Amino acid sequence: MANISAAMVKELRERTGLGMMECKKALVEAEGDIDKAIDDLRKSSGMKAAKKASRVAADGVVSVKVADDNSYAVVVEVNSETDFVARDDNFLGFVAKVVDKAFADKQSDVAALMAGELESAREALVQKIGENISVRRIMVVEGSVVDGYVHSNNRIAALVVLTGGDAEVARDISMHVAAVNPRVAKPEDMPQEELDREKEIIKAQPDMEGKPEEIKEKMAGGRLKKFLSENSLVEQPFVKNPEQTVGQLVKAAGAELVSFVRIEVGEGIEVEHKDFAAEVAEQLKG
Repeated sequence: MANISAAMVKELRERTGLGMMECKKALVEAEGDIDKAIDDLRKSSGMKAAKKASRVAADGVVSVKVADDNSYAVVVEVNSETDFVARDDNFLGFVAKVVDKAFADKQSDVAALMAGELESAREALVQKIGENISVRRIMVVEGSVVDGYVHSNNRIAALVVLTGGDAEVARDISMHVAAVNPRVAKPEDMPQEELDREKEIIKAQPDMEGKPEEIKEKMAGGRLKKFLSENSLVEQPFVKNPEQTVGQLVKAAGAELVSFVRIEVGEGIEVEHKDFAAEVAEQLKG
C-alpha cells in the first residue's frame, strides 16, 4: 500500500475543496497518485475540474522583449531558489543580459545561448549570491503581429501572435492569457486524449447512472462543448469586457488569432519539501 502523507492529503484538499477523509480514501485507492485520485473523485462526486497543482518548486522571474516592429518577441524564464533572490538587482541584471542576447540572436536553445560569457556571468552570480541560478527556458515567437504581457509579479508572461489587427490587441489578449490560462487557442486544438478523458469522467458521474447510452452520449456532448468553450481562448469572455469573447474582440479588430504561449515561473518543477525534524532524525539514524 502506498504511503499517504499529510502533505498529499492537504494538496488534494486544496485542489478539490473536498473533505479530509474523502481525500485520504481517494489517495489510498489511487495508491498515492494525486492526478488519478482527482479523476476518481470527479467520477464519483460530479465535481468540476480540480485546480492545477500550486506547489511549484522553483522561484525566479520571466521576462519578455518585443521587437519594435512587432514581428517577433522572446520570453525567458530564469530560476532562483528563493523569491528574495528573484528581487535582487544583481539577479535582475543577469536576467536582462540573457533576454537581450536571446533577442539579438533569436536563440531559443538555452545551452547554445549560455555557452561562453553568459555561463561565466551565471557562475559568478551563483558564487556571489550563494544560490543556484539557472536559465530554464527561452521561447522565440515570430509572426505578422506579436506582442506580450508580463504580470506585475514577474512570474507569469504571455505572448500572442495575430495576423492583422495591431500590437495593442495582441497585448490585451496576452493579458487575458496570463490571467485566465486557457489550454488551447481554439476548440479544435484540444488534444483528442484530453477530450476522451473528460468524456469518460462525465459519463461516470452520478447523474448519468441508469440512463440509456444515447441519453448519456447527448448529455456528455453538451458538457464537452461547455468544457471546450471554457478552455479555448477564442471562446472565453474577454477579461477587460466579459460581454465580448476573445474571438469577437479579434474579429472586430480585423485580425485572426494564430497562436499564444504562456509561461509561469516554476511550473512543472516538483521539489521535495522535507519535514526538518524528519530530516534530522533520518541523518541521526544513518
